Amino acid sequence: MNDHRPTLEVIAPTVEEAIEKGLAELGLERDQVDVEVLDEGSGGFLGIGARQARVMLIVRAPQEQEQPSTSPSSKSEAVAPATGGEDELVLDTVRSLLADLLELMHFRNLEIDVYMGEPYGPYNRQPIHADIRGNDLSTLIGPGGETLEALQTIARLMLGKELRRTVPLVIDVQGYRQRRTQQIENLARRIANQVAETGRSQALEPMPANERRIVHLALRDDPRVYTESTGEGTKRKVVIYPQE
Repeated sequence: MNDHRPTLEVIAPTVEEAIEKGLAELGLERDQVDVEVLDEGSGGFLGIGARQARVMLIVRAPQEQEQPSTSPSSKSEAVAPATGGEDELVLDTVRSLLADLLELMHFRNLEIDVYMGEPYGPYNRQPIHADIRGNDLSTLIGPGGETLEALQTIARLMLGKELRRTVPLVIDVQGYRQRRTQQIENLARRIANQVAETGRSQALEPMPANERRIVHLALRDDPRVYTESTGEGTKRKVVIYPQE
C-alpha cells in the first residue's frame, strides 16, 4: 500500500474522451486529478484491429490543488456560486437532453424527474440526479445495467459539451441503481467481515468501474481491511485485503 489516493480507470475511443468521461464520473475538474495514460489506443486499419484508449485518473489530495490567488488583481477570475436560476437552467438542459436521447432510443411516455443532489466529497461538488420511470424499462437497464451505464456516459459527455464544464450526472431507471448499490455495499461488507475474521484476502466478481467504486467507498473507513482493483478490461475486479 504505497498510495491510497482514489483512482478510476476509464476506457473510451480516445484519451481525451476517456479523461472527460472519468472527470464526469468523479465530478471533478481537470486540475483536481493526475492522469496516467495506460493505453493510447489505436484506430486500426479501416477499423480492423481498433483498440480503445485507457487512462487512470488519480485524485489529488486537497493540498495538491492549485489555490486561487487572493490578490486584488485576481478577483475577476473568482467563480461565483450557482444561483437558483442557474440550477433550473441546468436541470432543464438535462431533462431536455435525456428526453431527446430516449426518443431516439424509441422509449416514449416516460416520466423524467431531474433534481440537484446533496454536495459531496472534499470539493463539495453537487451532482444532478435523473430518475426515469415508465412501463417495461428492463431493456433500458440492460444486462447488469450495461445499457443504463452507456446512456449515462453518453448523456454526461453531451451535457459537458453543452455546458462547457464537467457535471456529475447520475441516471437511474425505476430505482435500479439504488437497489444495485445496496446489494454491492452489503456484499462488500459481508466479504470484509470474512476477510477480517480469516486474515485472508478475497476477490469479488469482475465489475465495471462505477461498481468497483461503490466497493471502495463502502469499505474506505473500515480499519480492518483495504481494497485494491486488479485485472484488465472486463475482468477487472476488487480485492479486499486484511490490514496488517
